[in-house]
Amino acid sequence: MAVVFERPKSLIDVSTHYCPGCTHGIVHRILCEVIDEMGIEGDTIGICPVGCSVMAYDYFNCDMIEAPHGRAPAVATGVKRTNPDKYVFTYQGDGDLAAIGTAETVHSAVRGENIVVIFINNTIYGMTGGQMAPTTLPGQVTQTTPFGRSPELAGYPVRVCEMLATLSGTALAQRVAVDSVPHIREAKKAIRKAFENQRDKKGFSIVEVLSTCPTNWGLTPLEAIKRLQDEMIPYYPLGVYKDVQESVFSNTEGGQG
Repeated sequence: MAVVFERPKSLIDVSTHYCPGCTHGIVHRILCEVIDEMGIEGDTIGICPVGCSVMAYDYFNCDMIEAPHGRAPAVATGVKRTNPDKYVFTYQGDGDLAAIGTAETVHSAVRGENIVVIFINNTIYGMTGGQMAPTTLPGQVTQTTPFGRSPELAGYPVRVCEMLATLSGTALAQRVAVDSVPHIREAKKAIRKAFENQRDKKGFSIVEVLSTCPTNWGLTPLEAIKRLQDEMIPYYPLGVYKDVQESVFSNTEGGQG
């Protein structure tokens, strides 16, 4: 009988702690598919910091290191420099990467550290109860913005890929989503390219993944997917913001919001 689908060997066969409808599981799966297809499970080291991914070491069948909140790129830098032949990736949320970890993220890219950063953007602090994150959209209701985020009071959301694309050390800055089959396939291609960049010593690669948080958004999983499509993608357009292999901007959704 033909095998249509099987669990990636790099993904441990356990139940996760993620909420129903959370899209972290999709990203875990395609990341592990890339690791399997490249045959690098035994040569891969992942870094997971505080956030919804805090227990990701229970799910990936490769070496994993727990980092303090926001410090995953700094830890990854040390790991990669002492193990230059290993594949090193971080798996971070928006509250982690774009708030307390902004300096680590930016300066890792400035230095062109040869690592892969998987950045989960769900526009909210998920693990700690739904507070406003740096990526929270204008008008979005959170636990700390009950009347909606006000740009006058809280500033505007951070567009991470656009920012990092301006840095010379960045090899790849691409934003993808996991709301549909075509977008999931594109997300996997982006993660594969990021790991290939590391193999080829191209420098810093970041793949930003637009994801859902049904629990803290107060929506059903289907409603959350629709919000991602209707509100997040227009503000955070999908596309390649920098690719040293192509040296062109390629936006797949049209415009920059």
